[in-house]
Order: sequence, then C-alpha cells, then structure tokens
Amino acid sequence: MALTQLPPVGPSAREEVPRRQPARESAARTYPRSLPVVPVRARGLTVEGADGRRYLDCLSGAGSLALGHNHPVVLEAIRSVLDSGAPLHVMDQATPVRDAFTEELSATLPRAWAGSARIRFCGPAGTDAVRAALGLVRKATGRTGLLAFTGAHDKIAAGAPGGSVIRLPYPQDYRCPFGAGGADGARLAADRAESLLEHRGSRRDGPAAMLVEPVLGEGGVIPAPDGWLRRMRELTAAHGIALIADETHTGVGRTGAFWAVEHSGVVPDVMVLSDAIGGSLPLAAIVHREELDAGRTGDRAGAFQGNQLAMAAGAATLKYVRENRLPERAAALGERMLAGLSAMAGECGHIGEVRGRGLMIGVEFVDPGAPGPAAGGSRPPLAAAPAAAAAVRRECLRRGLIVGLGGRYASVIRLLPPLTITDEQADAVLDRFAGAVAAVSHGAHQRDPGPGPLERPGTPRFRGPSGNAGAPGSPGGWATPGAPPPRGTTSHPSPSNHPSTPKEAGAAFPA
Repeated sequence: MALTQLPPVGPSAREEVPRRQPARESAARTYPRSLPVVPVRARGLTVEGADGRRYLDCLSGAGSLALGHNHPVVLEAIRSVLDSGAPLHVMDQATPVRDAFTEELSATLPRAWAGSARIRFCGPAGTDAVRAALGLVRKATGRTGLLAFTGAHDKIAAGAPGGSVIRLPYPQDYRCPFGAGGADGARLAADRAESLLEHRGSRRDGPAAMLVEPVLGEGGVIPAPDGWLRRMRELTAAHGIALIADETHTGVGRTGAFWAVEHSGVVPDVMVLSDAIGGSLPLAAIVHREELDAGRTGDRAGAFQGNQLAMAAGAATLKYVRENRLPERAAALGERMLAGLSAMAGECGHIGEVRGRGLMIGVEFVDPGAPGPAAGGSRPPLAAAPAAAAAVRRECLRRGLIVGLGGRYASVIRLLPPLTITDEQADAVLDRFAGAVAAVSHGAHQRDPGPGPLERPGTPRFRGPSGNAGAPGSPGGWATPGAPPPRGTTSHPSPSNHPSTPKEAGAAFPA
C-alpha cells in the first residue's frame, strides 16, 4: 500500500477496527466504550460511521470543532500550507503562517488588551498551556500556590506541579454548596474566597494565581455569575494575585461572546487557550498582560511551539468566526435551544436543570424519588442519576445523535454543537434528544430491538415550547401546543432575528 493512501474502508471495518484497538492501545480509552462509532467521513455537523449510518455530532471533539468537521475554509488553509512547500514544523521562529495567526488572534482579544497583550505558544494541549501560565505568574510573583475551584478540569493537577492547590466553592444554582442558590449562593461563595485571601492572600507563601473557568465544562456546564466573576477580579487585584481565565472550552465564540470573560467585562491577567484555536488541529497558547513578560528572554516551552498546519487552520477559523459573527449566532441559537430543552424539563421529572451559555449546554438528570443533600435555587435539588444520563446518551446514539457526558456525578448530558449549526439542524437535535429522553423515561429503551436505519437530517418533528408537534415516542410532545415556556426560560426567537448563517455552515458531505 502506498504511503499516501489511507486504509480502505470496507464492510468489516466496523467490527475489525474496534477489535484491534484494545490489542494495540492502552486501556486508558474513554470514548470507544460509550460511543461505539468508527468515524470514516465527516462534514459540518454530520459524521458517517463505517457501518454507513449518519450521526449528528453534538460533541464536536469536546468543543474543539468550532466550525464543525472539515469546514471548507479550514481545509483550504491546510492545503495552502501543504502546497506551498513551507516547513510543517518549526520551533518559535517567525514565519508568515505564525504572523497571520497572531495577527488574527490579536484582533479578537478584549479591547483593554489592544496592542499590549503578549501571546506565548507552548505544547499543543490545554495542560501545557496551564503549566505555561502558572510558570509565568510564579516567576512574576515569587509565589507558587494556586487557587482553583471545585469541579474544575483535571488538567489543573497535571499542570500545577510544585505548589499547593486550594479549592474554593464554585457558585451554582441547582447544587449550591451553601444550600442557597442564586445571588445569595454567589455572594456566599465570594465571601469564602475573600475570607481565605484576607488570611493568606498577601503572604509570601500565599497563592500566585487564581485559575477559573468562566463556564465549568466537564464539571457540568455551569456558567459563572457575572457579578461573582467581577468580584474575583477585584479580590485578586487587591492581593496581587494573577487571575488566569481558562478559555480552553469556552473560547472562540462558544458561549455567545468571542471569549467568555467578555460577558462579565472582566479582563484577566492571563488567558489559557486551546481546543478550538487550532481549527481542529492541536494548538495551545497563553495570552497575558505585557508586564508579565519582563525578563522572559530565553525561557523554553518545548518543541511543539510552531505547528504550521494548526496555526493556518486556527487563523482561518478565528477569521471566519469573527467575520461571520458566529458568537452572536451562538448566543441567539443557544437561547433558542435552552428554551426548547427547558420545555422538555417542565414535562419530565428526570431532568433536574437545563443550563448553559450560548452553544455550551448541559442537561442534568436526576432521580425524581430521591431528594438531594441540600436545598437551593428555584427548587430543591434531587439526587443525581448517572445511570439515567448514560441511558439517554446510549439512546441518543441509537437515534443518530452524539452527545457528551460530564458533571461531578457523570449525570449531565453536554451539548456542544458547532457554531455553524443551522436552525433546521438544531431542531433535529432537539427532536432526537427529546425522543431519547422519552424512551428512557418510559422504559422503551429496554424493549428496543436494536438499532435501525437512520434517517438523514431533515425537517424535524420537535418544535420546542411553542410548537405543535411531539417528539418520537412521546404522544403530544413534551410541551403543550401553544403554551408558554416554563418560568425562567425564554421562548424561541424568530429565525428571522438570527444572524444569517453562512452558506457553508453545517452542509452535509456529498452522498
């Protein structure tokens, strides 16, 4: 077989490829166990498996595919580098590709950083970026400790060697650590941080930095209250502590702003960037205040600081997201999807809370007959139901929908569709998700004879809180036709009010 050829995809690939994987690879594999799909082709929201079935991918590489699979502008950027004869890998030398990426990234940063922020590349993973950010602020402050938050991504442990890590409570409504929820819960969480800093903040052995996700990703898709995040900025500034915003999952328009810190108006000292900034290829960097750059000449950050393909793909992605106003699109469509999911929650006792920001959405599953440990928010929390969430995930896959799973108890379904998803595709996602929830709630998934052929994405039956069509397997639908959405939700905006979706967005690959 020629080196330039890919292995053939035959009818047996679905069985043979997964069978060979455990014989060659470590047991530390996550997705093959819960998503037994062998992807062979993909475009936009759509993935085709080796078995010929098509799926709507609302996992998007854990959110790293801002434009979905194989977007034309990304493919063109990669081809242009390959065809140019440029080196595919350099160290940290200046190249035209690197220059184009840094120019485009600089154009997206908060205005307070305009012309003054500094970009530093590191290894290609988010963990590498966290390590680089901590190394930067530790040298600048002379301290080593780190303040982090409960539910934060486990890359903190891997990226923060050599210093103590203190975990603070992250505010949330449904499972408020103080049993209050809402503004009271956020205030109590901020008070806890303030109390700790009053005792340790300015000491020589105090913390060098506070690392915060503007929206907890794998921790269960929990948005930080804007007022709480502003108070964290005030506290860290008062005690000479660097505020590091982890935008690994939230950046590049995912939450409805280009960077999630922009919702609160907070300007951190450092931002950690990864995932979507590489346009589907591995790339990570940190962006920081220029004052932190003093005396940094000669620092090394590893060999993989100059991946030219990733920088080209990343620059194309950043430009496309910016020029086509995809953050605004994510905000409008995310509000619409949250309203539809909230309508489902109002009709289903197995959904405890629907939450998120933009196209970063979480649905927490609970046991209706088991009260949780504390009361808080608009209604007392129920015990988490990880088995129900896993069953819904399996049923989604059977219906041709790929979703993620996360949260402290692995009871939160995560929806991370590409920013290019169309209105029709969003309705198809809601349709299939509602059908999966209905099947699990009614026990139909246990009687199901097995997977059948999947329809191609088409006109969905689900219409959300104001529609008049039901979800598959749920007579009458999740919401009463014409009824308003549950209290605290927002009805679907009219599609005519959405920012226009680019022509290429979500296009299916040729049949």
